[in-house]
Amino acid sequence: MKDKKRKYILMIILLGVLMLLSGCVRKECEEKVKDLEFTVTKEEELPEALRQQIEEKKEGDFRFTYSDNEYLYVARGYGIQETGGYSISVEDCYLSDTAICVKTRLQGPKNGEEVTKAPSYPFIVLKLELREEEVLFQ
Repeated sequence: MKDKKRKYILMIILLGVLMLLSGCVRKECEEKVKDLEFTVTKEEELPEALRQQIEEKKEGDFRFTYSDNEYLYVARGYGIQETGGYSISVEDCYLSDTAICVKTRLQGPKNGEEVTKAPSYPFIVLKLELREEEVLFQ
């Protein structure tokens, strides 16, 4: 009787571990199907609700999307930086079979470049046509 109880408990524990592990899958971008057209949107051109979200999250690293009835906005921020002079480049923005894949890179101030000594909060927002696919950040 005790052996059956132990086996039952062990099975429940194993099942729980498997369920937890299945939720920890990191999704990767698959092969490119096509490049997506986008525009880098200036802060003053963003919808007010999106601007508020960015303001709330700007001190930390962030990746999120926002959509209205017309467009999909992909926001990527790199948190607080000690100085100004940072820029962000879009290395890729494409559609795979299952997702929209976006890759950006933070570039620091160039050697010898004069920068403001005040903290900065570099972020970029890409404006795309409205789509339903999940966005994966690389």
